[in-house]
Amino acid sequence: MKVLLVPNYSRPHAVEGARRLSDWLIREGVEVQWAHDKKLYPNKVVDTTGVGLVVSLGGDGTLLRAARIVEYSEIPMLGLSYGHLGFLTCGGPDDLIQTVSDALEGNLHVSHRMTLDIEVEFERPDGTMVTERSFALNDLSLTHGIRGDMIVFDVSVSGHPIDRLRGDGFVVSTATGSTGYALAAGGPIVTPEFAGMVCVPVACHTITARAFLTAPTDVVEIRINPERHADRLFFADGQPLGEGLRGMRATIRRGPGDIILLDRSARSFYKSVSRVFYGNTNR
Repeated sequence: MKVLLVPNYSRPHAVEGARRLSDWLIREGVEVQWAHDKKLYPNKVVDTTGVGLVVSLGGDGTLLRAARIVEYSEIPMLGLSYGHLGFLTCGGPDDLIQTVSDALEGNLHVSHRMTLDIEVEFERPDGTMVTERSFALNDLSLTHGIRGDMIVFDVSVSGHPIDRLRGDGFVVSTATGSTGYALAAGGPIVTPEFAGMVCVPVACHTITARAFLTAPTDVVEIRINPERHADRLFFADGQPLGEGLRGMRATIRRGPGDIILLDRSARSFYKSVSRVFYGNTNR
């Protein structure tokens, strides 16, 4: 068994927790691998060969980074909260060793989280096209540029036109991402067992545009109207795609593999919803 540690290097207590966990794992005869500091080595790739468990130490952003390392490989992941929100995490510094011990012994609940397979077409300055593919656990988002110009775009699902929208953007999220940008844009909170996509218009200039859900097999397409030369930016889990290029079309479908997220029980999601969004700290 090899355990990959993914700490938030900007939080000293998370790094210290990773060191303490590493020392304990080594004493238990477990091989340990550390993910690099992405700010120092942004283009370095983490090799997950032989990894049987990934442990993130930080907030939800750190867990999303760990998910991008794992992608569709379905290596089990465990999140330990050293951050601000901790919605997706299972434990924290106080029960660090016990939580990881439970994970290694197979005593934690397994939650399958749907992922996204994203394909975006960009136009180069010379007019030629290039396609970029990306993974996401949370969402694909379309937003306007720094000038704040309204974007005009068409949305379709599995070849069926939905509407031409004019506004700030659009979010296509998984159930996991429904509590992120999609929620902030007015979308619903969705149970992790839902395997379709959550589609949420962002500040559209109409009173009829509403969030909607798709089937697991559906494909969502966002096509930019070329007649309006507004800046538009695409992000996968908050990471920019096609930097410096003009996004023209995005195709989003369910990913070929899930994220395997370990937590305490099947009720962990609802306990987190109660704690984070309703302020209930007594349960």
